[in-house]
Amino acid sequence: MNTKSLFKSVFILLTTISLLGCQQDDHFEIPFETGNEENQALNVLLTEIENGAKTLLSVSQVRSYFVSDDVYTFSSDVVVKGYVVSSDKTGNFYKEFYIQDAPENPTAALHVMIDQVDSYNMFNFGREVYINLNGLHIGESRNGNGIISIGGRTNQEGDEVDDMRALDISEHILRSKTIADITPIKVTFSEINSTHVGMYVAVDNVNFIASEHGKPFVDPNDSFDTQRTMEACEGFGKKTFLLETSSFASYKDLPLPNGTGTIQGIVSKTYNGSDFVLTLNDAADAPLTGADCEPLSLDDFTVAFEDDFLSNNLNKWTSYSVSGSQQWGTVGFGNPAPSAKMSGFSGGARNNEDWLITKAIDLTGFDASTAAYFTFDSVKRYDGNDLEVLYATDYDGGNPTIDGTWTALSPALDNNTSSWDSWTNSGLLSLNNVGGAAVYVAFKYTSDTQSAATFEIDNVKLLVE
Repeated sequence: MNTKSLFKSVFILLTTISLLGCQQDDHFEIPFETGNEENQALNVLLTEIENGAKTLLSVSQVRSYFVSDDVYTFSSDVVVKGYVVSSDKTGNFYKEFYIQDAPENPTAALHVMIDQVDSYNMFNFGREVYINLNGLHIGESRNGNGIISIGGRTNQEGDEVDDMRALDISEHILRSKTIADITPIKVTFSEINSTHVGMYVAVDNVNFIASEHGKPFVDPNDSFDTQRTMEACEGFGKKTFLLETSSFASYKDLPLPNGTGTIQGIVSKTYNGSDFVLTLNDAADAPLTGADCEPLSLDDFTVAFEDDFLSNNLNKWTSYSVSGSQQWGTVGFGNPAPSAKMSGFSGGARNNEDWLITKAIDLTGFDASTAAYFTFDSVKRYDGNDLEVLYATDYDGGNPTIDGTWTALSPALDNNTSSWDSWTNSGLLSLNNVGGAAVYVAFKYTSDTQSAATFEIDNVKLLVE
């Protein structure tokens, strides 16, 4: 090769290297720390909120704009603040993140859709973010899946939300310097319902069912995701729940842990919204290494009251109708049949308030500090208010709205309104300071002209430890 050809070849090589060096790499790291420009933009936003030019809404208020089977477009200067609880660092989330309204004891959450991968440095776990909603959309990420999402576009039919493009992200989402410590909500599998979607939760006494042992997180034959079945001790039995893992997760080939322990993750739903699932940020969030748990045994308790409704009557109860023509009764279905039933539907949804109250349960023979627990099974069909469960020690048999000092309990209730077979145990509900007295426990049913659910209850017990 002559000198001229050599110089030409070197020049072409150097030019090519230079041009390649100038090309933008699609994979880039987003700065973990906020920069001056971003801080200034946030300060402007906070000033606008302070002087009333923009309105800061709670996550719950934003969720109230959601309309089923439709998309709502924000056209006013409203802002929402939240804390990121998901991470795409391991690839188990894709072009999305979840925010909840508080680092601890949250009450509501939202799904945020973005056209950006590897966003965990920017929207990292615990990061406080402000979302300027004007021009964005709220709806479901897939029509009917029940995941309430914020996005920058809609699908062609206008009934689903799609992601925010890069320019939308920088224009609408601002980070603060705050990175909060996120405390997971302690729940049982039975307690998880639609209000928990998008929240960071922790469940104790969890293991994978025996048939899953030895399997990887993701089935090699699954192209998108795999659901594995977990179970946890709850009261006198075990409750199952699904763990969903993406086929793009970096830990997809790891074997499922075969012990028992506490698992932490984000509540979500399957692709079609048919089931709740738990999704991990990382395999390390499932350190299941302990010994198997054992459900409680009735032998450890004194049964102070029980009714399985096999007598097909309400002889152990007082039924009190505050309003409406419909009342509590029994029905030839149950867990097993029969059971107690209440519905406010009669040729259409009706206004009702109806109480089903136990006759006095005598606990006078027990010390005041004795632990007492209430438990029952429920199934719910059709949309409508949930049952309220309350107890009192000073009820005299009259109108319960004015007679008795009632304390509310927080049971797990059936939330699959499309099935009669989704019986759900309430869990053990603690009644405080009822030993040494007569106690009454009540189911309060309400309906209106817009919706009237049907509830059946069965296997009611009050236990004393």
